[in-house]
Amino acid sequence: MTSPQDSATESQFTQALQRYQAGAEPADLLADFEAITRRDPRQSAGWTCLSWLQLLCDMPEEALRSAKTAVKINPQDPQARINLSVAMLETGAKGVREHIDLVKRVKAFAPEMAQELDNSIEDGLTRRPGWPALEKVKTWLAG
Repeated sequence: MTSPQDSATESQFTQALQRYQAGAEPADLLADFEAITRRDPRQSAGWTCLSWLQLLCDMPEEALRSAKTAVKINPQDPQARINLSVAMLETGAKGVREHIDLVKRVKAFAPEMAQELDNSIEDGLTRRPGWPALEKVKTWLAG
């Protein structure tokens, strides 16, 4: 999950993110991130986190909408692209490859970002073991 750009919702965002990192159940954080995105609909980090939580809660249609919004607001956000790719795989949408290719380029040129993304994928696989769509994305990004 990523950090907010807007300071108006930073405190609520930070608190919710800290709860997530402390091991809170994704379902328990959905309302927080829904409120964050309602309060500041142009904050891509809120949409990125909301889509991740929706994916973890097996809500692929909702995650697809949230991830599309995150990517529309911030097309350079590789985590939003990963979330969108997973949601697209889970809903049978076409066009995953372009998002994977962009994330691969980011990982190649930003090693610190690559580590953050790898950690996020591992977190997802820990919270949702055997997650087929995320396993597929992980394999594609490694290749």
